[in-house]
Amino acid sequence: MFQNQNIYLDNNATTRVDERVLKAMLPYFTDFYANSTSQHIAGLTVKEAVENAAWQTADLINADAEEIIFTSGATEAINLAIKGLADQDRKHIVTIATEHKAVLETCAFMENIGFTVTYLPTSSDGILDIKLLEEIISDKTLVFIGMFSNNETGVIQNTKEISKILKAKNVLFFCDATQAVGKIQVDVKSLEIDLLALSAHKFYGPKGVGALYISAKAKLKLTSQILGGGQQRKLRSGTLNVTGIIGLGKACELAVNELKEDQYRIESLRNKLEAGLLQFEGSYVNGNTQNRICNTSNISFPGVNSEQLIMALGTISVSNGASCSAVTSEPSHVLKAMGLSDEEALSSIRFSLGRFTTAEEIDIVIDRVLFLVRELSSKT
Repeated sequence: MFQNQNIYLDNNATTRVDERVLKAMLPYFTDFYANSTSQHIAGLTVKEAVENAAWQTADLINADAEEIIFTSGATEAINLAIKGLADQDRKHIVTIATEHKAVLETCAFMENIGFTVTYLPTSSDGILDIKLLEEIISDKTLVFIGMFSNNETGVIQNTKEISKILKAKNVLFFCDATQAVGKIQVDVKSLEIDLLALSAHKFYGPKGVGALYISAKAKLKLTSQILGGGQQRKLRSGTLNVTGIIGLGKACELAVNELKEDQYRIESLRNKLEAGLLQFEGSYVNGNTQNRICNTSNISFPGVNSEQLIMALGTISVSNGASCSAVTSEPSHVLKAMGLSDEEALSSIRFSLGRFTTAEEIDIVIDRVLFLVRELSSKT
């Protein structure tokens, strides 16, 4: 009845590398392979390319190249940002219960070494109560850690208002923008963000490379988590992943030039998908639908087990949570924090579209999902 076609709607987990990104990377595997810290001509040539990638990355978020530290991805950037603050005098951290596990687990580590961490709840639509944030901050609060947009629901927090409160109270702002950078506009200067994590593979770059933005204005002295040769201003030692960095830079350049076009097209396809899937009686979207990233739709199908649906979809790739636990019997901690029951959370599917998603694919997915959810719900 349905075409056995590979359709990928799990772009929040990872994206396909854009061919233009791959083309930019290839020469650095074969022709320009010198170590970027070597002082000979070959090394200096590679160093210049790395510096250019730093400018490309900085340009995407309106930063300066000197404020960019390359990492192995967002998880490492998060660890460096949070653990790097361990030697500060103030020992109170505030974050949100719906954060990614990379943040929550690192915060748990900080609790084990003497920090106090407050995990703020959200409303049922996934939005943080600004007044609650303002009330919980004290003179002992060092940093607030908050996502720009949630990886499971796409919900965008009120970053501008959050930043105003933090600046008024002299509290650092660390923003995990892994799901936002390269998809929507992120301006670290206008938002007065002090630290920001990003990852290339979330917006058509390679896996294994990301970056941490560290505001020069904040004058932070982070403690390095990787010791060695003192590369990257002694903040992140180790031979640079040059090919990955080149790929990140190119992905950032493409995003700068194509962000608005991608955003409009992807949002239109997401809305079409959502309208089609909500024909299933009782289905609903999880999270705020007005403040949401353009590519994400998290939908609950009452009476349908998400694991069974994912398996039945076969060559159509979707997920029921974060990529670190895409098929799991455990309900999503994000949806649970928003007030969903275990049963409701376990009936939810995340659809995340991307640059290469087509209208024809959306038509196929609507037909296939509707057929399956009606079939699966009739068996319960």
